[in-house]
Amino acid sequence: MATSIEIKWNTLDISQWEERFNRLPYSNFLQSYSYAKAYCPHARQKARWGLVMIDGREAGLLQIFEACLFFKAFHAVMVDRGPLWFEGFGNAMHIKRVFEELNRQFPPRFGRKRRILPEVEDGQSIRKMLGQLGLQRLERESHQTIWLDLQKRDEDIVAGMNTRWRNNILQSEKADLSIEWDIMGAHALWATGVYAADKAFYKYGGPSPQFLQKYIPHLVKDGNYVLGRAVSKGQPVAFVLFVKHGRSATYLAGWSEKDGQVSLAHHLLFWQGIKMLKEQGIKELDLGDVNNDNAKGIKEFKEGLGGRVVRHVGHYI
Repeated sequence: MATSIEIKWNTLDISQWEERFNRLPYSNFLQSYSYAKAYCPHARQKARWGLVMIDGREAGLLQIFEACLFFKAFHAVMVDRGPLWFEGFGNAMHIKRVFEELNRQFPPRFGRKRRILPEVEDGQSIRKMLGQLGLQRLERESHQTIWLDLQKRDEDIVAGMNTRWRNNILQSEKADLSIEWDIMGAHALWATGVYAADKAFYKYGGPSPQFLQKYIPHLVKDGNYVLGRAVSKGQPVAFVLFVKHGRSATYLAGWSEKDGQVSLAHHLLFWQGIKMLKEQGIKELDLGDVNNDNAKGIKEFKEGLGGRVVRHVGHYI
């Protein structure tokens, strides 16, 4: 029996969308409503919120962004790390049907730009299937991230870390550091300032400081902002920014100056942050990009936590 597909656009009010989003395992911040509220005015785009129906049952959610000119003569549609699936859905047939439907609704044509970044793990079979649907893969490195399971006991999370990471936690706990947690945005202006200067100097990837300045007020309002900073001798030496989205969270940005690096402040911030997120009901932590263009130290730092490396299928048009 063929699998039926329907994407119901904008039929849920925000409270209904949020209630469903909060049930999604392994969600990402790019599909969250907090992100849409900041991104759309910033990029001059509009969002659509889709309820994915498989054989008449609610199967998942999909947030897309659009921009158009001259009555859609010029049209852009962006699918960033979607769709997201409820428990029991998201098999190969479901993935095929949803991208088949998206391709039917937004076919390639003159004047239309498509950016499709499926939240689908990479593999030859999935690449072949998407190609057969008419999606064209760009020859770029696939997005990679690391997911850390916060449903494990603390001691099991520690056991999954490499030896160096475990030793560095012990060393950081002995350092002259105090940790301050901010959920109301009190340190947001300071954090985006030092992040902007650091990013400009070292030229690494990550969200732009300008976007963070627009994004953080929405995160604070929605209760999705968690910023920790390490202080030594009265001076902040490092920070980490976690973004919550439903039952999941993402490490979005960080900074450390020399004293913070010497005292291993990021190890203490992450370990305390993991425990805090667990207490707040967060079940999965996305550690963010670990692509090969990351600084070597950043990639090794994230890998040392011992989570599951996930490589997505890539960028399609």
